[in-house]
Amino acid sequence: MKDYSWIYFTKYSNFIMLFTIQSILQTGGNMTKIAIIIGSTREGRMTDKLATWAAKEVANKAEVEVLDLRDYPMPFFDETISPRYNPERQADPAIQKWLDKVAEFDGFMVVTPEYNRTTSAVLKNAIDVLDYQMDNKPVALVAHGSSGGAQAVASLRMALPGVGAVTVPQALFFTDRIGEAIDDDGILTAELADNPYGHQANLATLTDTLVAYAEALSSLSK
Repeated sequence: MKDYSWIYFTKYSNFIMLFTIQSILQTGGNMTKIAIIIGSTREGRMTDKLATWAAKEVANKAEVEVLDLRDYPMPFFDETISPRYNPERQADPAIQKWLDKVAEFDGFMVVTPEYNRTTSAVLKNAIDVLDYQMDNKPVALVAHGSSGGAQAVASLRMALPGVGAVTVPQALFFTDRIGEAIDDDGILTAELADNPYGHQANLATLTDTLVAYAEALSSLSK
């Protein structure tokens, strides 16, 4: 049986490119702002290397900033009323710093490890404290773990809509050993980078989709 999947991929890529060009013209050429969130704070983490690698790709198509949750230490969420239903909310100053930062962006790429078949507690907390900062904004998910972080992604797909975010259909599951696959400068090994169906190609497609979603949803998230 012949493989015609390349036809779909080509049409999809062309659609994303055309949509992006049209959106840029409509918005006057302003660069889309994407935040890459490092979803781990533990010592010896590999998530930051994955985020550095992702940032290099996103920087080709949008304005990008890496947000490290180590720089935003917050108390765990214990507010009596859900933030989205509390118009008189007065957030803890450490939480407010995070809320103000998240509000600056048009879209997000969340890089998460998988712990005990879910995402990290610190990342879940960073989501739980939000009220409207991610409303109608797209989130792309990049995960790593023994199974590529599939269950971490599944848990985030359930949590993020609760704060108004829109998760894009694709996700990237990094199954290779990060320490061997990505160097300290965030460069993927040549062998992996040259694979036309590998991580680099998948990241490029994921980035295109994220930016297109951010541009399409921009009028709803203002």
